[in-house]
Amino acid sequence: MGLLLLYMIILLLDIFYFSSGIIYNKGDMEKHFACHSQGFPQKTEIIKLYLSSDDLFSDQVYWLINIPRENITKNTDIAAVEEWLVRITLQHGLNIYTTEGTLLDNVREPILQWDLGTVMTEIDITSVYPYVVDLKVAKCPCANDVALLGFILNATYNGIYIGLSFSGFWNYNDTMWYNLTDTIYSQVGEEHTDLSVVDMVLTNHFLVILTSLGLFVSGDLRYPSSSVLTFSRADFCGFERVDYIKGKLWYNERCFANREHFEVDYVTITFERNRTLSESSSCFYTKEPFTQWLPCLPHILKGMKSIPSIVVTFLVDQEHSAGIYLFSNQKITTASVSVLKDNKPGLKPKFPLFIFPSSFSSPVGMVFHPRSHFLYAYGNQIWLSIDGGNTFELLADFHDDIIKNTYHSFYTSDITFVSQSGNVYLTKAGLRRYSKIGSVSDNIFTLYYDHMGFIHKLTPDHFEADGSLRAFGNSKSIFGQAPDMGFEAALAPQYITLKEMIFYAYVPANEPPESIYAKKFSNIHLGKMIHSRKTGTAYIRKVLQHNTPEGFLSSVIAEVIDPFGIEEANTSSCLFSSLSVSELGNVSYKLTLQPQNPGINSSFQDLDIEKTVVIPGYSSFLITNILDAKNALAIATMPERILSNITFQKDSWFLYNLGHRNGRIWTIYAKPCNYWFQHDDSLSLNVLKYIDLGKSHTLKVKVIPNTKGVRTLEIPLLKVIVGNANLLEVKVEGSFDDTDSYLMKISGASKALRQGSTSLGLVVWGASTQCSVTTIVPTLKNSCSYLKSMHHIPSKVIPLEDWISGIHKDSQGFNMIKTLPVNYRPPSNMGIAIPLTDNFYHVDPSKPIPRNLFPKSKRSGKFKQCANMSTREECNCTNDQKFSHAVAFSDCREKVPRFKFPVTQYPVSLEIYSEDGHIPVETPYLVTVTEVNRRENWKLKHSVPENVKKLKNYLESRLNAPVYNPLGLNLSIKGSELFHFRVSVVPGVTFCNLVEEFQIYVDEVPLPFPGHALIAVAAAVVLGGLIFMTFIFQIRNIHPADMCQKFMRRHKVNISNATVSWLIDEN
Repeated sequence: MGLLLLYMIILLLDIFYFSSGIIYNKGDMEKHFACHSQGFPQKTEIIKLYLSSDDLFSDQVYWLINIPRENITKNTDIAAVEEWLVRITLQHGLNIYTTEGTLLDNVREPILQWDLGTVMTEIDITSVYPYVVDLKVAKCPCANDVALLGFILNATYNGIYIGLSFSGFWNYNDTMWYNLTDTIYSQVGEEHTDLSVVDMVLTNHFLVILTSLGLFVSGDLRYPSSSVLTFSRADFCGFERVDYIKGKLWYNERCFANREHFEVDYVTITFERNRTLSESSSCFYTKEPFTQWLPCLPHILKGMKSIPSIVVTFLVDQEHSAGIYLFSNQKITTASVSVLKDNKPGLKPKFPLFIFPSSFSSPVGMVFHPRSHFLYAYGNQIWLSIDGGNTFELLADFHDDIIKNTYHSFYTSDITFVSQSGNVYLTKAGLRRYSKIGSVSDNIFTLYYDHMGFIHKLTPDHFEADGSLRAFGNSKSIFGQAPDMGFEAALAPQYITLKEMIFYAYVPANEPPESIYAKKFSNIHLGKMIHSRKTGTAYIRKVLQHNTPEGFLSSVIAEVIDPFGIEEANTSSCLFSSLSVSELGNVSYKLTLQPQNPGINSSFQDLDIEKTVVIPGYSSFLITNILDAKNALAIATMPERILSNITFQKDSWFLYNLGHRNGRIWTIYAKPCNYWFQHDDSLSLNVLKYIDLGKSHTLKVKVIPNTKGVRTLEIPLLKVIVGNANLLEVKVEGSFDDTDSYLMKISGASKALRQGSTSLGLVVWGASTQCSVTTIVPTLKNSCSYLKSMHHIPSKVIPLEDWISGIHKDSQGFNMIKTLPVNYRPPSNMGIAIPLTDNFYHVDPSKPIPRNLFPKSKRSGKFKQCANMSTREECNCTNDQKFSHAVAFSDCREKVPRFKFPVTQYPVSLEIYSEDGHIPVETPYLVTVTEVNRRENWKLKHSVPENVKKLKNYLESRLNAPVYNPLGLNLSIKGSELFHFRVSVVPGVTFCNLVEEFQIYVDEVPLPFPGHALIAVAAAVVLGGLIFMTFIFQIRNIHPADMCQKFMRRHKVNISNATVSWLIDEN
């Protein structure tokens, strides 16, 4: 098999100052690092790294690094694998720069191991373009760079056409296109027509495709049974093509790399119609492997006054083990939460029904932000829930426009909403503010976030990525120039202090009710900047809705960054006069000019309409009408701060122009990023941390204000939102330092035996949507880390090269490595020649099995990895398996540690390895020790502290096995040959199944009793007999030597006579 390669794309990102932590939002690139003097890389350039050798060389503006895959990972099993993040630090002189990218293991990624269908040529796919009416994207939950693009066709064309990309749709030509039409028709029959993709979901292990002819689920992507992916059809009784083409799939995207037993994918399908009496539901859901589809609604809904006619969405909240419904009918829209029991929603709601206001009249769907607990309901409004659907908070109101699709980046926490009119809005997960970032004019398009958070616009015939490549793709250049978020209304400024103002939005009395909303401030303006065309900017801190004063239905409280310019007397001659204010009716006030100099013409003009009279210490007045040259009508911003019949002298009152009558004078744009975000213990923004039972983990973050001209409020800058507060005990400590930076330490502790996971939302609530990072969503798992394991520390360390050679001698010349015989089995209690264990060591199926004479030995013993093999080479034993102590790989084990008899007080030293380092195994950990081949002649010695005795006795009664204190544990062996021990940590003190095995071969064993005695007796008898015979010979004067000589002479004479006789006979 050829060398397996990994493919990695590194995108030039923002360049950060190198420090002990990682600082985000620091600004756009101003310089680029280049390793060659001939040029600098462009903003859109890509650094490609191919991993297969160890050399590094530069070629002008890019590098190629080849590293063997085995140096990074040795796993080759197909499974959902997290796409790795890579950070590269470059040094040039005294400057250090950093860039980031991703590393995809395409050897293990499930969907990449298949041919989805018939491969299409460029000509084939081009012929489909004219019939495409929409696009659907499905991306891998763990590797967002791996994604599928499906064509939704009109009724004049037929087929399932899907493109596959493993590099985030950066290049159209890198997309592999497949025709799945024949695969689908094999399930439904070719007599059907009008086949098209409707929706797609790519889960961790399955591909689900909703087509116009039904719903199809792939086989498990982890187990390729053939080269071409196959599908099975899910049947929904009573539903036909007209229903399927309006169907929708819903999926809570979560990555299940290193999957836990409590992690499972759910998929929901909803149909846009009311169920009939013969149908169980118009909404169905299923869990992996997606074979049994159940109605979303229980048969009986108790506690509900009326059953909503349509289930818009049903999502499974895995953090809370609950199902969340979004209901709608012609009157109301509601949300309900039910606890899942045996993966089925219960009859009783978990929380009271949440009723949305009647203004939320066109709900479209509900979605969890990936890998988080932030829940969004959207339609003509957007609502946010941070408590699992118990309550919702209004984020945005689009009135007549409707949000049709949402797009999410788990890495940067970007959420993009696209309305049916083509407007595009951006928010961040958990952030209670949003911005309009542009619009899309394409009739057929979809948006897509890759793994690093760069946004792409996909159309049938080309892909367009964010061209500026600012930090993590936050710039939305593909949507055009950033739009003005102002509205067509006049603003009336009212000073509160020199640095704080209120801007009132004017709504004329004759404004039609249906368009009043278009002349009011709304949530979109929170955190934005008001700019005057003349001079002046202000930062909006709060949006207010009110009914008084009349004519002003909304306002904003803003902090002045740059002073707003006032009108000059040469453009508004009324400023040459004094001004008197008198009440005129209940609402209006009359402003009267009192000229100071008769020689100067001072009067109101039509151009003064919608200008605002600002009088320090008093209410401001927005001019609404000019009565004559000396009199004008106005409305007051603060009527309670008006003194009747008072005259304000010239130069004591001012005129501001923030109107729109002659072209709007003011604009509203997003505020530049105003905070830097730093955390110090991970490359990833959304780190996953495991917390074992009784342990804790601490996250440290810092928010650094970058608010030029804006004061920093002495309130916490960071908000922590816990997804499931019942799972972990979370404590938060925050403080400001001397530089006004806000430091926060978040500690999560495991206190219960319940396993699960929860996300934490760390939200800089005052951050601008222009910041690349406003939210990080770490995930805390109350479970055992896949990196946590227990290891036996041998008393003497043998180097790897000695293990390979099989020779490692101690100071006395004793070889401490034993090469086991082929097909070896350890002795049993019945003797060396009668092995009874099922475990073979150093297996070679082509060689005979020793010690296999007795029937009991013949009936025992089973090959594992070498089962059904004919030679050892066919067993495919790796080097790791050959050196493994695990009984599962005993077939491969060739060499074991060798000790002289007797083994006494051998220290059983154990350590726990984890991502946090190595720690010795000691109380409260207790262990059991067994010999896997059921051998005896060994014993353990340990000490038990008084505070552990009661726990030890309790565990021994429950486990029916001896329990030992691992600290100071010693082993003595009086038997011979191989002993194979398994040490297990008792349950209840850790979520991990901590098991370690080690082997000891005892050699140079003396003969067992009575062997020594029998040999001594036999030797004494023989020696005594020899002495006795010598004594007898001496007494009898018998000389054995002489007798031997006579015998030899006589024998020689006989031989000579026989020879002569033979010669005579021959003659």
